[in-house]
Amino acid sequence: MADVTVQQLADNIGTPVDRLLKQMAEAGLKHASADDAVTDSEKQTLLTYLKTSHGAKAGEPNKITLKRKVTTQLKAGGGGKGKTVNIEVRKKRTYMKRDATGEATAPPAEAKREDQLQREEEQRKLEEAQQRVQEEKRLAEEAAKRKAEEARQKEKTPAESAEPVQTITDPADLPDPDAEAKRARHKPKKSADEEAEERRKAKKPKPAASGKQDRGKGNRHQQIMGLMDDDGGSGRRRPKRKKSTGQREHQFQQPTAPLVREVKLGENINVQDLAHQMSVKPAEVVKILFKMGVMATINQVLDQDTAILVTEEMGHRYVTVSDNAMEEDLNASITYLGDKTARAPVVTVMGHVDHGKTSLLDYIRRTKVAAGESGGITQHIGAYHVETDHGMVTFLDTPGHEAFTAMRARGAQSTDVVILVVAADDGVMPQTEEAIQHAKAGGVPIVVAVNKMDKEGADPERVTSELAAKQVVPEEWGGDTQFIKVSAHTGEGIDALIDAVLLQSEILELTAYAEGPAKGVVIESKLDKGRGAVSTLLVQNGRLKQGDIVLAGDATGRVRALLDEAGKSIEEAGPSIPVEILGLDGTPEAGEEFVVVESDKQAREVAEHRRDRAREQELAKQQAAKLDNLFAGMGKGESTALNIVLKADVRGSLEALQAQLAGLGNEEVRVNVVSGGVGGISESDANLAVTANAVILGFNVRATGQAREIIEKNGLDLRYYNVIYDLLDDIKSALSGMLSPELREEIVGLAEVRDVFNSPKFGQVAGCMVIEGTVHRNKKIRVLRDEVVIYEGELESLRRFKDDVQDVRQGMECGIGVRNYKDVKAGDKIEVFDVKEFARTIE
Repeated sequence: MADVTVQQLADNIGTPVDRLLKQMAEAGLKHASADDAVTDSEKQTLLTYLKTSHGAKAGEPNKITLKRKVTTQLKAGGGGKGKTVNIEVRKKRTYMKRDATGEATAPPAEAKREDQLQREEEQRKLEEAQQRVQEEKRLAEEAAKRKAEEARQKEKTPAESAEPVQTITDPADLPDPDAEAKRARHKPKKSADEEAEERRKAKKPKPAASGKQDRGKGNRHQQIMGLMDDDGGSGRRRPKRKKSTGQREHQFQQPTAPLVREVKLGENINVQDLAHQMSVKPAEVVKILFKMGVMATINQVLDQDTAILVTEEMGHRYVTVSDNAMEEDLNASITYLGDKTARAPVVTVMGHVDHGKTSLLDYIRRTKVAAGESGGITQHIGAYHVETDHGMVTFLDTPGHEAFTAMRARGAQSTDVVILVVAADDGVMPQTEEAIQHAKAGGVPIVVAVNKMDKEGADPERVTSELAAKQVVPEEWGGDTQFIKVSAHTGEGIDALIDAVLLQSEILELTAYAEGPAKGVVIESKLDKGRGAVSTLLVQNGRLKQGDIVLAGDATGRVRALLDEAGKSIEEAGPSIPVEILGLDGTPEAGEEFVVVESDKQAREVAEHRRDRAREQELAKQQAAKLDNLFAGMGKGESTALNIVLKADVRGSLEALQAQLAGLGNEEVRVNVVSGGVGGISESDANLAVTANAVILGFNVRATGQAREIIEKNGLDLRYYNVIYDLLDDIKSALSGMLSPELREEIVGLAEVRDVFNSPKFGQVAGCMVIEGTVHRNKKIRVLRDEVVIYEGELESLRRFKDDVQDVRQGMECGIGVRNYKDVKAGDKIEVFDVKEFARTIE
């Protein structure tokens, strides 16, 4: 043990320093101040002095006492009512220290007395247990004898058994002769420690007036602490910690002021997220919104202004954050090294349907693409890059049908030059005007290709005049647009057209980063049964390689395969090169921007963020529509919906079909696209159609075997299409059949009342002359007076002379009885009419 100072020793044993110094001086130790060191030998000297001053002998203890407790069980009684008594026997043995000769020193008188008392106590407990067992056995035997005696008495005198007889069936109900002993037995048993403490207190002699006791156990500090008392220089005990009598108090303290939290608000936030940031229940936020006059639920999406008002109303601070923070960080992480280099132009071929766009491109590519399109019309964007004698050019072939407006708009946004194809024998058509609008909206220069010059009815001057009226003025007329006369069949003017495109691209000075992470736009995407999600991308900057991690819209994935437009595998693709990639986990929307990111984790986080934003915006739109239309439909008949499950081969075709179907219908009937997707018709699509009672339409896709089984079992209507005209015509016919027919009235006869007669059998009868058409008995009539309708109803009777007839023709007289009307006068006219139904159609 290390040496300590007098001050530290006094603190350990709980005594004042001056008192400890006094005792150390009496023990012969030379310590004068609290900073003096105290060694172990000096502590032993002080301890010896204190023990001798209290009457104890110096030296170590010369005996050890061991105690042992043994519990046994004693069973009393027989049968199932026997009792078990626990008997506890305590034994104590004292070992004395032997002297140098090996003989044990004689135990002191106190130890002998303790052993004698222990043996007497054990003997007394054993005798009490035996007495209890014998007493319970005797009581059980007496009870059994009484029961047997009562049974014999009942058999001898049955009449006396009606009298109440007090029967003791339980030994516990017998009078106890020794109540004190019984109460002592039923007292709760004390623990071994409590009984030992009681015996120690009973045998221990009372301390003297000075309070000195023999304390020779424990370490040196405990012995010194026990021997010291408060007077006579004997020190004092350390005060014991008081036990807590009440419940333990928790450490949480209620805040005295309301907590003000900082709430981050984006453009949209729902009620649940807002309540979570303020650490309140959503019901509290809904209550505040109700007070503000806003009906909301826990999933209600709030705009930023409303969320700010709610936050301030509840006493919290707000911080507006941008929802595009993650997008901005993503854009900032994309960096390119080096300078930009020249790139090939991206040319989009646009124009009216059947004006020869694909045929023109086909001649340039020296392939036959138009033959593979359904109905000979392009139904999705085709992307190709062509090596010509004048350099490389990338072409995007867009559909010309009116349904593909959105696809043409995307083609104009992702291109450098637009080739506007106009047929020389047809002139400017609606989709031609639309293509001009898209090109001007995107700020893209136009090169006009006047096609079909090989036909006899070609009139290029007409085309030039019509385009000039649409603000597309040729260079010959002082404008800035090049007009090239071409023929896709003979190849006339094709070289001149390519030269014009390259000249226009040189004027634009097109450049891009040739190295670095790829970035571009999604041209098309589809779901292939064997390959999964297939996306057509147009690289605009950087270089796309196999193995890159691509983020396109809310779809992510690693590029597993990189294919050119011919289906050949390539290792990488630079700027202005269209490619097909495999490996995305979904089909991104056509027109979405794609980018190569560093890690898969970053791509998944951004994709999840985009999905959440799209979901919130969709919920906000739905909620707004519900609130806006809450009272709009009151007083109107409910419209009938034609439910449709629509599947298409590519995303662009799906969007075009959905847009066209949404525009069909009127106030009575409409089209409801229950589900739309890319890929084949699956089993889940068929089950959804069963639930929604929908028609399944497949555009260039087919149903799986399991889906066909469900469709046949439930009698669903499944139709396949490969031309958009046919699909739209069939839907229009179906909607027309759902329309209620149009009711038209046709006047079939007119009779003039000449006189009125009263018949006792038929009541009032009007004598009439048929002046127009034929009067029928089973048709509706109107009564006219001064050319004003005064009654509308049915005929009661129609008679000619005395015979009932079904009709009376013009120029004949008849008697007419009007049902439930008795105010017919001479000069009135009776008009007979018929109601016919006419089918209606959707325009």
